[in-house]
Amino acid sequence: MGGTVTVDRRGQVLVITLDRPARRNAVDGATARALAAAVDDLDADPTLAVGVLTGAGGTFCSGMDLGAFLTGDLPEVPGRGFGGITRRPPETPLVAAVEGYALAGGCELALACDLVVAAEDAVFGIPEVTRGLFAGSGGLLRLPRRIPPAIALEHALTGDPLPAVEGARWGLVNRLTPPGGALAGALELAERIARNGPLAVRVTKHVVQTAPEWPADEVWDRQQVLLDQVMGSDDAREGARAFAEKRPPVWTGR
Repeated sequence: MGGTVTVDRRGQVLVITLDRPARRNAVDGATARALAAAVDDLDADPTLAVGVLTGAGGTFCSGMDLGAFLTGDLPEVPGRGFGGITRRPPETPLVAAVEGYALAGGCELALACDLVVAAEDAVFGIPEVTRGLFAGSGGLLRLPRRIPPAIALEHALTGDPLPAVEGARWGLVNRLTPPGGALAGALELAERIARNGPLAVRVTKHVVQTAPEWPADEVWDRQQVLLDQVMGSDDAREGARAFAEKRPPVWTGR
């Protein structure tokens, strides 16, 4: 992955690590491209059920690499957005494991993930307004969907940090862990998801994320198309057989 992102397969879970600890995992162009390639690999492999995104060296991500930016090295991938995932996240569920800081673009990477596990002393934030900018890589779009809109607006307008404990209270963080335990907590959650049918999991994610934007008169018809797809799958038949035979299912993703 070009040395800025590492991947580690653990059963049906792919751990993707931003690996620039000397730069607090700030994202440059190479990192964005490597991260996009990693999530493409995650989606392309039907035997992978979940991804976990984390950062090396005790920090999740400090955002854009400003030094690289000043040389014209943009941390974006065309059609994919900042970090290669904020505009088009993977279809496979992605869990953020957050230690330390997830600020600016780092917070937007965490928001592009489906679930967040964070250490109790982790800190989130979209402080772009303090530099005369705004969080244009999904922060202003996703944060009001994850926490109460008025709370999101306060943090967006002030640039104030959002401690993980407060984020958990508002629903941004699914699980809190002791410092240093975010990756283990994220893996435990990912492995629970990975026990389930991968096709059913992906479609479930798709419905939860997109159904609020479906036209009201199309909601049931659109869901039925997806339901027919899942009900007609090999995995649906395997799930029924495994239940009847009182054994764990063996999923194929088809």
